[in-house]
Amino acid sequence: MFFAFAANAQTPNDLPDTMAARVQACTPCHGAEGRGTNDPYFPRLAGKPSGYLYHQLLAFKNDRRKYPPMNYLLEFLPDDYLKKIGDYFAEQRPDLPPAAVSDLSKSVLQHGEDLATQGDMERGIPACVSCHGSSLTGMEPAIPGLLGLRAAYISAQLGGWRYGTRTAIAPDCMQIVAGHLTEDDVRAVAAWLAQRPAPADASPAPQASFALPFACGSQPNEGK
Repeated sequence: MFFAFAANAQTPNDLPDTMAARVQACTPCHGAEGRGTNDPYFPRLAGKPSGYLYHQLLAFKNDRRKYPPMNYLLEFLPDDYLKKIGDYFAEQRPDLPPAAVSDLSKSVLQHGEDLATQGDMERGIPACVSCHGSSLTGMEPAIPGLLGLRAAYISAQLGGWRYGTRTAIAPDCMQIVAGHLTEDDVRAVAAWLAQRPAPADASPAPQASFALPFACGSQPNEGK
């Protein structure tokens, strides 16, 4: 009986050689299909533009973004393979998680909404929707959607840009914008974004669907 079982058991070489199988190492932190988990500091990957995901993988590989587990995992992977990983997660469309419920005051959330939808041009802050789209689902090839993320994660990333621990290709538009935000701005915007409901279609807008308010190194400014 033992030998019969052993003869029918799969060996490692028999396992399906698919990208879904290969990225299982990502699942403990980022969830199945990149849908996210209950940990607020590990972001959802599913459905984000492939170009954005690829840029972030490169940033971790090249130590422009610092997080030792990611730096270690990606250090020896070739760039073309990182592109395939980005393509895989970009194609996934699991449902967005339920919108968060904030315990912040209405005035704070209103401030977050004002910044996200109108900006504050006197302080050099464009609206989030001017780059991430009116539905906040991003734009191909490299502007991420902002939905399905926890307030703690959004706040941490804005803080990273404010203090220069997260950077992107120059001109680094997010670092420029975040540099004009106060701590109160960050808290308000993060909370308001985290409680946005999912739209009917959470796919990123096609490339060149709209023009960006200024040059951004990671995204060609080819708006219509």
